[in-house]
Amino acid sequence: MNAFTYHRPATLAEAVQLLAGPEARALCGGTDLLVQMKDGRRTPQALVDIKAIPELQVLEYDAARGLRVGAAVPLAVVCEHPAVCERYPAFHHGANIVGAIQTRARAGLGGNLCNAAPSADTAPSLIAYGATAVIYGPTGRREVPLEQFFTGPGRTVLGPGELLVEVDVPALPARSGANYERHTPRIEMDIAVVGVGSYVELAADGTIAVCRIALGAVAPTPVRATSAEQAVVSQTPGDALCRRAGELAVSHARPISDQRGSETFRRQLVESLTYRTLSRAIEAAQRA
Repeated sequence: MNAFTYHRPATLAEAVQLLAGPEARALCGGTDLLVQMKDGRRTPQALVDIKAIPELQVLEYDAARGLRVGAAVPLAVVCEHPAVCERYPAFHHGANIVGAIQTRARAGLGGNLCNAAPSADTAPSLIAYGATAVIYGPTGRREVPLEQFFTGPGRTVLGPGELLVEVDVPALPARSGANYERHTPRIEMDIAVVGVGSYVELAADGTIAVCRIALGAVAPTPVRATSAEQAVVSQTPGDALCRRAGELAVSHARPISDQRGSETFRRQLVESLTYRTLSRAIEAAQRA
């Protein structure tokens, strides 16, 4: 591991100033970054530990505004919050399968997202829920839809001096539901070969009013399956409709073949997981 300078700012302003320096990286939990440094994949000259900044430790729910999760809140803490468990089950499931409990006790939500791995388990469900990334930097605060936050493997929209402060998830209306599922060779301690998050809102007549489907691990960034979404909106839910959505979702996947799965296998998983998550999201909305 290369030598580096360690900083622990107490304010956003101080963190922004430090991160604007050359070769500076934010340190949230370090469960990805420190491994990358040991492997020589990243060689920052300065680490800026952001866990002491109060704005990054917020975790609260409001019935009107929705859920706010600070970037430095450990995933284990996120998973214990009653609102996350009860109102955002797809996000809860995604966060609760990141690594092992030891990893989740240290890793913050912001680190999982800013690492920008296409297979990140928290991203598809949050995108499906319509989450927003709140960013702070030298020019002040800005907000970006989470689906636009990622620009490539290991890359995000964050510029010099900017950091992710929190993720905001809107309050969910009645008759809405969501589901996240992934496929891995092992049940735990593995990364997604494919992950899919689906979200629906039902109209008063039982048809689908809103649908968002997000695919993970099948492209350089998480992607929305927009053609599948459009095909189900204003339609009456049913098995055939969900199967059609799965077929259409495949067109948005650009998977690779590697030791964990072939391109063909990943496309098959996109179809089956889209069908499964959409069906379960609809069932949850009908029960709500």
